[in-house]
Amino acid sequence: MKQVSALMTALLTGAISFGVMANTPDFAHLSTSGYGEVIAKPDMAEFSVRVVETTMTAEQAKESVDKVVSDFLSELKKQGVHVDNINSSNLYLSPQYHYPKDGKPELVGYRASRTVSVTVNELEKLNQYLDIALNAGINQVDNIQLKVKEPAKYQEKARVEAMRDANMKAESLAKGFGKKLKGVWRIDYNMPSTQPVIMRSMAMDAKVESSTYQDSTMVIRDRVDVVFQLD
Repeated sequence: MKQVSALMTALLTGAISFGVMANTPDFAHLSTSGYGEVIAKPDMAEFSVRVVETTMTAEQAKESVDKVVSDFLSELKKQGVHVDNINSSNLYLSPQYHYPKDGKPELVGYRASRTVSVTVNELEKLNQYLDIALNAGINQVDNIQLKVKEPAKYQEKARVEAMRDANMKAESLAKGFGKKLKGVWRIDYNMPSTQPVIMRSMAMDAKVESSTYQDSTMVIRDRVDVVFQLD
């Protein structure tokens, strides 16, 4: 049994060693990581709002929530918001109970809620749409995400900066050690995801000031790892 275990250990060690050797060049080389970032100003947004109502009966709660959502959607369409830029969720309905110290739980009403998400292609209209939500009876903002319409363009700029950074580092290191770069042996790249600017959740009784998003900026980053062969 000990011989079998020793054999398995030897085989596994050999496999790991072979894998490491296969990914390690057998010539003089240096590895660098290049980083790049671009500052972009958001030009669009997505926001999610919710209406929550609690009433004595399930029918009343549903009716109240559905009316608020219907009024909100109707007004958005009047303002020219395309139906493809609006997404409303199904009704969520749950009973509400009071739990006395002694005795059984008591049903005290029903809570209903629905969520509506809107894509805003013109950032300057964001406050206008939030005002419409407030006037329709929406009572909660889940989040506001500020974005750019052409993220690939900014990502490409950040990638170019990352490549430039990797090359500059490699040239500086090689020169510092009295070497010259012979060429690129390996490039590793995994594009990072672009993170939107997310505003905090808030109650609809506190209006969102335009300065909180119109002056915001997004940092779009990229990275590339390169192995250079030395001459």
